[in-house]
Amino acid sequence: MSSITLDRVFTHADATHETSICWTTLGLETGPSLIFFHGTPWSSFCWTAYAQSLASRFRIYLFDLPGYGKSPGRTPSTGHGTEPDVTFAGLAAAFAHLYHSWGFSSTKPPHVVAHDIGGIVSLRAHLLHGCAYASLCLVDVVALRPFGSAFYQLVGRNSAVFNAVPAAIYEGMLDAYIKGAAYKPLPTKIAEALAAPWLAGGNQGQAGFVRQITQADERYVTEVEERYAEVGAVMPVKVIWGKEDTWIPVEQAVRLGKALQAREVAIIDGAGHLIMFDQPEQLATELTLWLIQEAVDNV
Repeated sequence: MSSITLDRVFTHADATHETSICWTTLGLETGPSLIFFHGTPWSSFCWTAYAQSLASRFRIYLFDLPGYGKSPGRTPSTGHGTEPDVTFAGLAAAFAHLYHSWGFSSTKPPHVVAHDIGGIVSLRAHLLHGCAYASLCLVDVVALRPFGSAFYQLVGRNSAVFNAVPAAIYEGMLDAYIKGAAYKPLPTKIAEALAAPWLAGGNQGQAGFVRQITQADERYVTEVEERYAEVGAVMPVKVIWGKEDTWIPVEQAVRLGKALQAREVAIIDGAGHLIMFDQPEQLATELTLWLIQEAVDNV
């Protein structure tokens, strides 16, 4: 799988934070727009193969959320603390600025595919920040309470401990954590690429890894989940889930589908949370059929 370079940088400053987001666009310039959201502790790397495959039909937008991959966390402005902001609220606000900078037409909004926390970020961006989508496809997403694996919750309750863990031990935990998101063994090169931003010398490091977990407060889900019916009322929604997801149980797929009034809920056998690596052919089929049909409907 060849890599995709995020060769552009969007910057934005407001009264509280300064934001830089690394992104790129590829594919058919005249095609319908398609945005991929990654989750945690991932990056846009997860969607590389799918972006490359769909680029012949769509104008693809890839980016790393602030505090992930190559994008630094949102830096507080003077007088607003020192800790970078990677809360769901902060990520949604940052994405909204990026979205509006892309200048989408109100009559031709982009399609969106989101994984993991990309779900709550894309939903908040739509409900609270005026980001319109032509369709929304949610893949093993954080969007309902509770969320997060047992390890995720443990880190969230003990940030000081995990920040102080020696590097060698931390790297072993990170490796096990990442591999545990997949139902099938991850190829070594994939596992290494997923871990790279969080290692010493990476863009985020150990502190960044702990930070994105400790700032993942459920209240940011609570603030919007009662409004999910509004989403399905204005756009077609599809939910896709790995049947063997141990991070966010498959039962949440059904609950979320009902809450969003989704047109379709697809459960994929033999797939865990990292469904794009566990069952790439099945996920590609589900995405392609959905996106092509919705692109035709929106012509």
